[in-house]
Amino acid sequence: MNNNALHTVEAQIREQAAAYCESNNVPGFVAGVYHAGEQIVVAHGTANVATGAPMREDTGFLFGSVTKVLTTTLVLQQVERGLLDLDTPVVKYLPEFALTEPGAADKILVRHLLSHTNGIDADLFVPDAKGRDALKSYVTALASSCGSLFEPGEQLSYSNGGMIVAGRLLEAVTGMSYPELLKRDVYAPIGMKDSSTSAEQAILRSTAVGHFLDPETMAAKPAGMFMLPDTWGPAGATPIGTVADLLACGRTHLAGGVSPAGTRVLSAASTALMQQVAHDMATPNVPPMGLGWVLYPFGDTTVLAMSGASPGGVSILCVLPEHDLVFTAFGNESGAIMLQDQILQWLLSEHLGVQVPPVVTEVQQDVDLTPYVGTYRSDQLRIDVSIVDGQLEERATYELADESQERIFSEFVGGMTSAPPQRYVPIRPGLFAPAGYPLETFNGYMRLLLVSYHDVRDGQARFRNGGGRLSRRA
Repeated sequence: MNNNALHTVEAQIREQAAAYCESNNVPGFVAGVYHAGEQIVVAHGTANVATGAPMREDTGFLFGSVTKVLTTTLVLQQVERGLLDLDTPVVKYLPEFALTEPGAADKILVRHLLSHTNGIDADLFVPDAKGRDALKSYVTALASSCGSLFEPGEQLSYSNGGMIVAGRLLEAVTGMSYPELLKRDVYAPIGMKDSSTSAEQAILRSTAVGHFLDPETMAAKPAGMFMLPDTWGPAGATPIGTVADLLACGRTHLAGGVSPAGTRVLSAASTALMQQVAHDMATPNVPPMGLGWVLYPFGDTTVLAMSGASPGGVSILCVLPEHDLVFTAFGNESGAIMLQDQILQWLLSEHLGVQVPPVVTEVQQDVDLTPYVGTYRSDQLRIDVSIVDGQLEERATYELADESQERIFSEFVGGMTSAPPQRYVPIRPGLFAPAGYPLETFNGYMRLLLVSYHDVRDGQARFRNGGGRLSRRA
């Protein structure tokens, strides 16, 4: 590929980032693109408004849920070494793993943890623990705190709990802590030289902090929390690194498991397995799921993606095997996800010439709304759905279990623990769009804003899916 093409990409990202950050009060943004042997990194703005430290090309940031790709890579390494089997129940390796319903955990296979089909109802469950036994204490606490949403393999619901159990499983079969394993078996062989798993390590180099917009002034203020507790490490709480490190990770998955340095990190078969559809809900708001990767269809092109929220920040990693391209980015205010989406769509349509057909083409007017009315629940979340003025209205209430959960959750989201009611317009039976958005909003990553309802029986839907997460009719 000629250098000129990537110069154009660099100029475009620089321009888009400057315009978006300026108009949406995002303090800083950093992004990288690898394409056909060349790569660029672009940094813009400020890493921390309290200090004025600039966002640099080598500024570190929290990976958030991009970590799930790393955790999956670690599990498949242990499968290759014969220490784990994907189709064996988790309890064989981790006898203490249990949920509040007797026997529910016994049916969960190792594979279900990685494909988000395990049904563990623990989406907001963040027990506060630090250090070597953090994951052990998480698994112990599950048994008395969290149930299941569905039978394993029956549905798909984005699962932090599944990835954390996978992290504990790794500790049990290797005898090493999750951070040690990540450092030895992912960071080192991939060449992620600036990556770490703790604030103590991150402070030794330039690291961005997250920000929230002040509702009064709309100015960005640093988040009061740097990272979630260690209990969420394998789901995305603790890993920190740079754009160059994530590009190296993406390139390893492009190259069939061989790192840019030439080290084999994962077999070609395991790398391919992560990219195959493990479960498909057949609804546009929930893309098909591989192992660790979400498989976004953009026309004929599949984008392997994972985005990651951290307190006041958002990261993304996208790998396009058909086009030998990796895109990764971090913004230190959550609104930057829209910028990441814009850049991804520009890369697809303008840089690569991919035809990106609209996700939603037409809207049905006469959809019966009654099957969807009711109350839906998942871990510490209640959603009341009613009909108002011929539209669905959803009210989300966080029913946080205790003071510790409330403190952690409110710090993670910047203080807002209740959402205003949201109206939805029907696209077709079982699929709804938030009112007031133009339909092209949903063509890219933001198709996650659509809401779907599933498994209608006796005139009532059993499940609601928003943002890839299921809640069950109460």
